[in-house]
Amino acid sequence: MRKRDFALDNKRIFVAGHRGMVGSAVVRALRGRRCEVATAPWPGVDLRRQEDAERWLKENRPDAVILAAARVGGILANDTRPAEFIYDNLAIASTVVEAARRTNVEKLLFLGSSCIYPKEAPQPISEEGLLAGPLEPTNEWYAVAKIAGIKLCQAFRRQYGCNFISAMPCNLYGPGDNFDLNSSHVVPALMRKMHEAKSAQSPHVTIWGTGKPRREFLHVDDLAAAAIHLLEWYTGEQHVNIGTGRDLTIAALAESIRNVTGFEGRLVFDTTKPDGVARKLLDISKLTALGWRPKIELSSGLSGVYQWYLSHADVPG
Repeated sequence: MRKRDFALDNKRIFVAGHRGMVGSAVVRALRGRRCEVATAPWPGVDLRRQEDAERWLKENRPDAVILAAARVGGILANDTRPAEFIYDNLAIASTVVEAARRTNVEKLLFLGSSCIYPKEAPQPISEEGLLAGPLEPTNEWYAVAKIAGIKLCQAFRRQYGCNFISAMPCNLYGPGDNFDLNSSHVVPALMRKMHEAKSAQSPHVTIWGTGKPRREFLHVDDLAAAAIHLLEWYTGEQHVNIGTGRDLTIAALAESIRNVTGFEGRLVFDTTKPDGVARKLLDISKLTALGWRPKIELSSGLSGVYQWYLSHADVPG
């Protein structure tokens, strides 16, 4: 029988980045457990600043940290704002990890992204694929920062004996996602485009790329459950992949979103725009061996996100 590494009962858990899609999902999941959830106010506490992070941790004394704070975005945002993506994410990781060490946090979980892996990584991608080749150029700035976060946790384990771990999720979607077409990921971008096209009775929707790349999509509530499972049950230097173990083409994803939104026009693929990597599917055998599997099917997950979008966003129709 496996031994629980960290018991949540009566512990104070700091969720860094609680206002984002990932952080808010982790907060929702933790509120069903016998623990106290702590969040840092924004504006007020800037986790890019060492003194802010350390002061807040000293004053609030969490037992554990789930580090979900990050600057995130899709291909366009990564490609056009590389300085923001590398600086902000490097700063957040380094300041929070060091502040956690200085304030004797019992355990820390750093959350990254599957974009850490090489552009031509063998599929499905195992954890051992890290640093085995060149990164995808359109998101290398974000990827480098997330790789640095993994290495921070590993280095702090080796030098200081800190119980710091890291996990890398695949493409995420869910309530609270970013639907800004200038900075969003593929699911919210397609969902908004199709909703607005349906409302305007447009004959078609244009989609970046060929539609041929294959991607894996995980509902953010499944990610939150996996993160908490790892916090409780895993301790180790190697990062752990979080995903579904299944992928589909962007064209197939677009058809699923068309069905959810009720858009009846044509899907036009703009092949002058970048595809990114041809395929990105994670090997999740390490995670499943720890006793966790995803529960939310893509079709039902997308339907729920569309209902959230309609009820929370200022949208036509």
